[in-house]
This record gives sequence, C-alpha cells and structure tokens, in this order.
Amino acid sequence: MAAPIFEINALKHRYANRTVLEIERLDVQPASIVGLIGPNGSGKSTLLKMLGLIEKPSKGEIRFNGRPVEPFSEDARFRITLLPQEPFLMKRNVFSNVAYGLKLRGKRGSLIKKAHKALAMVGLSGDEFLRRPWYALSGGEAQRVALAARLALKPKVLLLDEPTASVDAGSAQLIKEAALRARQASGTTLVIASHDLQWLFEICDEVLHLFRGKLLGQGRETVIFGPWHELSARQWGKVLPDAQLLRIPAPPNPDAPALIHLLPAGTEPNGETDAMNALKGMVSRLSLEKKTGHVFATVLVGGHPFTLRMSADRKERQNIYPGDTISVYYRIDQVTWI
Repeated sequence: MAAPIFEINALKHRYANRTVLEIERLDVQPASIVGLIGPNGSGKSTLLKMLGLIEKPSKGEIRFNGRPVEPFSEDARFRITLLPQEPFLMKRNVFSNVAYGLKLRGKRGSLIKKAHKALAMVGLSGDEFLRRPWYALSGGEAQRVALAARLALKPKVLLLDEPTASVDAGSAQLIKEAALRARQASGTTLVIASHDLQWLFEICDEVLHLFRGKLLGQGRETVIFGPWHELSARQWGKVLPDAQLLRIPAPPNPDAPALIHLLPAGTEPNGETDAMNALKGMVSRLSLEKKTGHVFATVLVGGHPFTLRMSADRKERQNIYPGDTISVYYRIDQVTWI
C-alpha cells in the first residue's frame, strides 16, 4: 500500500472553549475517495478546512505527503483545493473565475483552452458560458463554475463540502460525474462531505461517520438519542414511535446517544436470547458498495434509518426490495455509547 497522502495525529480543534473536532488518528490514501457523513455540526466542514490548510488545528499534526503542513504551506497550498458548500465567485465573468487559479499558479499555455476543458467536465459549454457574467448564472451553474475552476488546476486533493446540497438534480448529477472524472483522469484524491449517503456508499473507498467531532466508524451505524428508561435491574430502553421496544444496556446517563450496529443478514438468531433484540422495519432503499460488493439496505424502524449489510446473492435469494417489511437484529451487549 502506498504511503498516505494525509496523516492526522492527535488533532484537536476548539472554537472559544468548545471542542469541535477531536481525531486521534486518520490516514487518507492517495487517489482514494473518502466520504464524510454525520449530522449538521458534527465537524465535517471543520475537518475539510483542516485538510484544505485553511485553518490550523488547536493541537495535533497534519502531514501531507509525509511532511508536516500548516495553513498556506508552500509544499501543499497549490496541490489541495476546497469547494465549500457556498462557493464564492468573483464579480467577473466565467472565464475570469475559472482562469484565476491558473494565473495565480503561474500556469502557461492557452488559458482559454484550459477553461473550455474544465467547463466541459462539469457539463457547460465554453462557447456559451466563458463570457457570461457571474450574476447571470443559476445556483447550479454557479456551483459547477466554481468546481470547474478547481478542476482546471488538476489538484492532487479535491475537498468537497456538500457539493450537491443546494443545486437542481441535473447539476447534482454533473457535479458527481465531474468529481469522479478527476480521480480517473488525474489520480486526484477526493474527500467528500455529503448527506447523499447512497452516492457516497456507491463511490467511496471508505465512508467515515463523524459525530460531535469524533470518528465513530465506517458510517453504517445508527445513532439513537435518549431519553432512556430503566426496564429492569439490568436493562434499559425506549419505545419507538411505531411502538417497538429498543433495548439497550445501562447508559452512562439517561440522555446518552447510543450507537446501534445491526448484525449482517444471515447471522439472525434461531431463537430469542437475552443478548439479542429484533426489530421490524420497511426497506427504503438498496445500495451496492463498490469496494466490497455488498448490498446495503436502509431499513426504517420507527422513523430511524438502520443499515443492514448483506451479500448480493443473499439479497437475490431473499428477494428483498424497497417497500418490503423485514426483521433486523442487533446484540444488546454490542451497543456502544458516544
């Protein structure tokens, strides 16, 4: 395996007296696609700013290509680019926006040709858009122009913060295709924060779940919040909106968030045991994980999305499709606390 392009060690970042990001260790492999998921305020944007060398962590170290880096480090600042959720366009025409970074980096050759090529990657015609002013762009077009300006640089790392959150469906699809094309054409490493879980699970080599600034695993877990109620001397739980009982071990406090790990399909118990809990839910969607070939079913239980892993052949044997009601299982003694 190649050396990581990013290495994070003992990183901690604070705003005022509040810790917003705390990552003990994280490696990102070159030319990989890493997804970041989690609720708003979980630290995704902050992590992207750290990787984009826009902010310096309060504590800890970030290494790029094996070397420690800080904001605007000469070794890295022209090889990493970030597309924020609300992209900034200069009050100039499209060509000036797309060519600006190239000029800043001292790139030679035909800037118009490079701008045409970058716009084509995001599905925009250079003949039609190069001279168009910034104010004549729709929201989706502005986002695609901002992405084109970054793709023109052929960066080693492209960081995307909710790139499809505020655009129309057509623009969203073109943005997705352009991001993947950058990895295929230039070996660009992609780190993408998005609420589009199905897209991330389909394209990513790794999906990381951030919650309250901490990494919680590979994104397939479900976070359930309290309050929890004592059911017996050794068990706690809560009644879900569909009247099913979610059982847990004793929480550290009645409001602690619980991390529920469903058992993979095929490991269901033959009979009920004290350590097992069964729930019924409706399959809302299916997605194929590119890296493993596994099929993942999103199962809605009392309004909460749980993720069930199964092999592709098991999915076919069990004939599972969106809209079906199925049973899922987890071990109570494997519930963890955040």
